[in-house]
Amino acid sequence: MRIFIALDIPVEIRERIADFVERARPYAPEAKWARIEGLHVTLKFVGEVSDAKVEEIRSALPAVKAGPFDVKFSGSGFFPGPNAPRVFWIGVEGGEGLAGLAAAIDSTTHALGIAKETRAFSPHLTLARSGSGPGSGQLLRPLRNFEQAEAGAQFGTMTAREFFLFRSELQKGGARYTKLQRFGLH
Repeated sequence: MRIFIALDIPVEIRERIADFVERARPYAPEAKWARIEGLHVTLKFVGEVSDAKVEEIRSALPAVKAGPFDVKFSGSGFFPGPNAPRVFWIGVEGGEGLAGLAAAIDSTTHALGIAKETRAFSPHLTLARSGSGPGSGQLLRPLRNFEQAEAGAQFGTMTAREFFLFRSELQKGGARYTKLQRFGLH
């Protein structure tokens, strides 16, 4: 089973993001756009594991201790950068609360044999990808004008009070995500 651990996003923030995406999409219609209903803030991508490992992770995650914290969704940008854009994203700011939760989850899963993260935690919502085919490196470039015009876009703030273990099923047209279990932040 392919799994990850993430924060879900409230409907009102999703609606503001959906409006933003509908205005952005005409600038890069051939890009691979994320499904709005699937957006989430990834805390730990685990990947493909056995059902037994899923149960181990499910049993270990209640030990993660963290309190509620605010998460702000604002701004947009590109990875690796605007001159060679491969990913178009929305910014996610959660301060020490978000970074601490991701680190605690990483430590908990590492104790179960899951590889530790090697890159710094960089929370964001991926809206579009350029893909990897011939000429794909140019697909997101027209979005640079849109991104500059929308600089500082605000999508809202939520209070994270829970996180989820998700299942990811790869399908034509994008992955489908299913919540397997909820874990509260106290």
